[in-house]
Amino acid sequence: MSMKCRHCRAPLSMTLADLGSAPPSNAYLSQEKLQSAERWFPLRVLVCQACWLVQTEDFAAADELFDAGYAYFSSYSSTWLEHAKAYVAEMVRRFGLGPRSFVVEVAANDGYLLQHVQARGIPCLGIEPTASTAAAAREKRIDVIGDFFGTALASRLAGEGRQADLMTANNVLAHVPDINDFVAGFATLLTTSGVATFEFPHLRNLLDNNQFDTIYHEHFSYLSLSAVEAIFTANGLFIFDVEELPTHGGSLRVFARRRDGARHARTARVEALLAGEQAAGLTRSDGYAEFQSRVERVKNDFLEFLLEAKRAGRTVAAYGAAAKGNTLLNYAGVRSDLVQCVADRNPFKQGHWMPGSRIPIVDEQHLTRIRPDFVVILPWNLRSEVMNQLQHLRAAGCRFVTAVPALEITGASELRTAA
Repeated sequence: MSMKCRHCRAPLSMTLADLGSAPPSNAYLSQEKLQSAERWFPLRVLVCQACWLVQTEDFAAADELFDAGYAYFSSYSSTWLEHAKAYVAEMVRRFGLGPRSFVVEVAANDGYLLQHVQARGIPCLGIEPTASTAAAAREKRIDVIGDFFGTALASRLAGEGRQADLMTANNVLAHVPDINDFVAGFATLLTTSGVATFEFPHLRNLLDNNQFDTIYHEHFSYLSLSAVEAIFTANGLFIFDVEELPTHGGSLRVFARRRDGARHARTARVEALLAGEQAAGLTRSDGYAEFQSRVERVKNDFLEFLLEAKRAGRTVAAYGAAAKGNTLLNYAGVRSDLVQCVADRNPFKQGHWMPGSRIPIVDEQHLTRIRPDFVVILPWNLRSEVMNQLQHLRAAGCRFVTAVPALEITGASELRTAA
């Protein structure tokens, strides 16, 4: 039986990408788990030709992907912390938020954003289902509800008089299996004059820049503004503005209000971006053709680099135990014979192993000790930040590598860079 679209329920028959199979990308392995089998799931992405929602084929449940040991903590990226701080300042200015306002963040993670709301004396609430990150937010004295968001939780909070003037949802819309229930919860919890903002990687950038490594089981959807508008309209929200952001390889920030509110009129930017998506083919089947072949080329070029480095007796390490890195490593079949270790500054990941590839995760000092010839930067969206952190390695002759959107070696000489 074919899968049906998680928004409009139309049968799905068109494949965007087939990446074989992989374990959940944030299921890092402890020493104990290293001795047992991992659960692998097919990793295939389908396109709905009715509403144009691009979505991962269903195999893994959300509570299995976002469990108590979830290891992604937002506060370990200085770039992302600055982004959150600037966002809060802009929302306070634009919407006149103050001590009488109420802000709710869905997927509050470790309090990376709400700490800035709290510092301004604005009452706030975080909603975060992963116990590890919620505990970190509570240590910052942020009020957090440890649950998944949807209409049931929204109705309960609204019934308690806790409707929101601003709701924030950064990089979570793609992570929800029941996207209709999730979005409808915002229409329930917002005040009639309230605003919700959603940030998510833009599907157009994934397609244009071969960002297949952003495909993993924790991402149930890959979002265009065209698909998001259809979902929001069906679930009680009206999009009135949109911004294009550089974060995560190119994201959208969508501004929405309740459909029964009239405070914010639609800006010209919304229609312009929708027209741009249509021109790029995001609402036609041919707009999704050839992606699989481009993905395979990226994989093959990366593998050729690793094999050439090994033949030349060069050591290769990686930086950033990120979910996108796990997709790349597992799709390419890379193990520790080709990439010796992965360094990460998050202590919750250190001393663990990457899921699937079982490459050990070490601290940054380990790279200084082993002085690799190459460091593969797995979170390519943080390339500049990571290179600045590791300048001492570059001074010692290390070169930096990214595989997406195409193989690039900083300071390459005898090893070729793929065209």
